[in-house]
Amino acid sequence: MKFDIIGDIHGCYDELMDLLEKLGYRFDDGIHIHPDGRMPAFVGDAMDRGPDSLKVMELLFARQDRGILHYSPGNHCNKLYRFMKGNQVQLAHGLEITIADWQSMPKKEQQNFRERYIRFYEELPQYLVLRDDLIVAHAGLKQEMIGVPVNRKIAVFTLYGDITGKFHADGRPVRRDWAKSYKGGPWIVYGHTPTEEPYLINKTANIDTGCVFGGSLTAFRFPEKELVAVPSIQPYQPDRFHRFI
Repeated sequence: MKFDIIGDIHGCYDELMDLLEKLGYRFDDGIHIHPDGRMPAFVGDAMDRGPDSLKVMELLFARQDRGILHYSPGNHCNKLYRFMKGNQVQLAHGLEITIADWQSMPKKEQQNFRERYIRFYEELPQYLVLRDDLIVAHAGLKQEMIGVPVNRKIAVFTLYGDITGKFHADGRPVRRDWAKSYKGGPWIVYGHTPTEEPYLINKTANIDTGCVFGGSLTAFRFPEKELVAVPSIQPYQPDRFHRFI
């Protein structure tokens, strides 16, 4: 199977449509189909911050209903899940936009979406093993975590990356660059940390190119290991991009 792995969407529906079209997908009966049998996969964080989170989610729901969804949940997915389950979460970092859109729906549609999203999230694996040589995990995965039963440490790593417990002055968590020391066999394709260009090192690929911050929406084609991107139509926010040293 050949895959097109798509970076963090964050509600950028129009850019997602542009990218899928550029990749050769056709929209047919509510889902995107590739004439060559390729399949899209997603690194997570489809929602929050951008203008059309609910529209993006409906596309993903449709794929899940057909049994053809390949999606690795991210920290924003987890936070929305906790909100929908009735837990106290801070409405910040873009979640407030998603919730405002959801609350503008009629009450019956709100309830339907809540129930559907809870089922959506609970059916997702913590990370995707798409092939023997390809894994998708939202914030990454160390080689020693591959094939090990998922525990809390692994779950936190896949959602948030290699966090140190410290924070930058602007409140962003300080993260180690785990990819620099990755020596595993499979490729690890991930997102979570926006960079202006894809960050490829040691059979890892960070393809969060900050679409919601005015960068681009990127796909990593596998096994070709080709990058395909479309420009964002969102305002450019240069301070939101991480620069690896």
